[in-house]
Amino acid sequence: MSIPAVIQFAEKLLPSSLHPAFRRLESVLLSDDDNAQSRRKALIAFAIRVVSAAIALVSQIIQARIMGEFEYGIFVFVWVLVVLAGNLSCLGFHATIIRFLPQYQALGEYDSIRGLTHTARRFSMLMASLLAIAGILLLQFAGDRIEAYYVMPLIFGLATLPMIALGDVLEGTARANHWTIGALSPTYLIRPTLILLFMVVAVLFGAPHTATTAMQAALLATYVTSLSQFAVIEWRLRKRFSFNTGKVDFLVWFKVAIPIFLIEGFSFLLTNSDVVIVGLYLDPEQVAVYFAASKTMALVQFVYFAIKTVVAPRFSAMMAQSDVRQLAVFAGNTVRWSFWPSLLMGFAVLLFGRFLLMLFGEAFTSGYILMAILLAGILSKAVVGPGEVLLTMAGRQGLCVWLYVVALATNIALNVILIPHFGLVGAASATAAAMMVEALLLHLAVRASLGIVLFAFANPLAILDRTRPSRS
Repeated sequence: MSIPAVIQFAEKLLPSSLHPAFRRLESVLLSDDDNAQSRRKALIAFAIRVVSAAIALVSQIIQARIMGEFEYGIFVFVWVLVVLAGNLSCLGFHATIIRFLPQYQALGEYDSIRGLTHTARRFSMLMASLLAIAGILLLQFAGDRIEAYYVMPLIFGLATLPMIALGDVLEGTARANHWTIGALSPTYLIRPTLILLFMVVAVLFGAPHTATTAMQAALLATYVTSLSQFAVIEWRLRKRFSFNTGKVDFLVWFKVAIPIFLIEGFSFLLTNSDVVIVGLYLDPEQVAVYFAASKTMALVQFVYFAIKTVVAPRFSAMMAQSDVRQLAVFAGNTVRWSFWPSLLMGFAVLLFGRFLLMLFGEAFTSGYILMAILLAGILSKAVVGPGEVLLTMAGRQGLCVWLYVVALATNIALNVILIPHFGLVGAASATAAAMMVEALLLHLAVRASLGIVLFAFANPLAILDRTRPSRS
C-alpha cells in the first residue's frame, strides 16, 4: 500500500481535526529533501527495532519459561559475553566501513570499496577466531576457577564468535550503503527468531532444558544468519559497483579503525558491562532477574539506536562539505528525534513493566524498581542524541575515546562498589549514573570542539550564531 493510501485510510478512521497533521506527515514522508530521507530511514530503522524488541521479548520470555531462572541466567550471561567479544574482535573495522565507503563512492573509487569490504571481513573473522581459540585454551587450563555449569555454554559461545564478527561487518557495510533493512533485519529480526525456533524444536525432540541447548541453538542460528547475509550483501555490492581488483590501504584503515574500536568498544562495554559484572558477583538467578529488567527497559533505547543507525553516513557526508551550520541543524534534529519518542516510550514501558516481568515468571517482578532506575540513565543519553557518532565522523576519535574511558571507569567502579552492598539495585544505579556521566561529557565535548549545542531543549546554533562575524 502506498503512503498516500495509508494516509487516506487513517483519515477515515480518525477525527477530522487530525487531518491537517496527517497531511503534514504525508508531505514529510514524500519529500525528497535530505532531512526527509533521513527521517524515513530512521523510521524504518525504528520500526525494525520495535519489531525486534517484540521478537526478543517473546523469545526471552519463552526461553526463561523453558529453562527456569538458573539455566536462563547462565544462558544470558554467556550470550552477552559472546556478543560483546564478537563485536570487539572486529577492532573497529565494522564502523570504519561507514567512515570510508561513502567517500570512496563519491569519488568513484570502487576498487577501494572492494578492498575495504573484503579486508574488513577477513580481518574481523581472523581476530574472532584467534580470540575463540584463546578462550577455549583458557577454559582448559582454568580448572575449578570457572563454575562447571558455565563451561559447555562457553565452548559453544566461543565457536560462534567468527560469525558474530562477520555479521557486524556486514551490518556496517549495509549501513554505509543506506541499506537500512539489509543492515538491521538479520541481527535484530532473523537471528533471534531462529534462536527461539531452534531452541523450541530441540526441546520438542527431547533435548534437555538447559543453557547448553540454548547456546547450541544460538550457534546454529548465528551461522545461518551471517552466511545468508553475506551472500545477499555480496550480491548487492557486485550489482551496485563495478569492481576490477580490490585496492587495499590497510594501514590507512587500521589507523582510523583503532580509535573507532576504542570508542565503539567502550560504548558497547558501557552498555553491557553491568550484566557481566552482575554475573561475576551474583548467582545465575539474580543475573536472570537483572537481565530481564534491563532488556525490557532497553526497549526505550531502540529509538536512540534507530537514529544512530542512519545518521552516521549523513554526518560523514556533511563533514566533507564543510558546512558547519547545516551540520548543526541536522544534529539538533537528531537529538529531538531521539529524546521525545524515548520519553514517551519510557513511560509506556514503565506503565506495563510489572506485567512484562510477570511473563518471565513470578520471581522476575522483583526487577521492576530496576527498570525505573535505568530509565533515568537512558533518558539522559537520549537528551543529547548520537553525540559520539558526530564526534567520530568529525575526526574527533581521540577525544571520544577518553570520554568513554571515563564513563566506563565510572560504570565499573560504581558497580564494584555498589553491588556488594545493594545487590541488583546497586548495579542499576551504577549503570544509570554512568550513562548520565557519558551524556554530560558528550554534550561538553561537542560544544567545545564543534561549537554545536547538542541538547533537546536548546538551539544547536546558539554558539555559532554568537561567534558569526557581523556584516558591516
